[in-house]
Amino acid sequence: MKNHYSIIKSPVITEKGTIQNAMNNKVIFWVELTANKKDVKEAVEKVFNVKVLDVNTQRVPGKIKRMGKHAGQKPTRKKAYITLKQGDKIEIFEGV
Repeated sequence: MKNHYSIIKSPVITEKGTIQNAMNNKVIFWVELTANKKDVKEAVEKVFNVKVLDVNTQRVPGKIKRMGKHAGQKPTRKKAYITLKQGDKIEIFEGV
């Protein structure tokens, strides 16, 4: 089992994510590529001390970037949409 702090990489703070947080009590995180839904749920519940109702994950493929004649690819990442129990909040998303 992985460390809970290594599964959650960073929050995704976007316009769409802020609307989801306000209307549906959902938060969005970048997570470890190898983590499954069960790992993400346990990590969020332990780290932030909240009750998670549902986890949806999405693999985001890396974009191809060019620098002159050379082409490279950004790394593939994984995004997790986490639905929290009504009344639970995560402080890093408040006041954004």
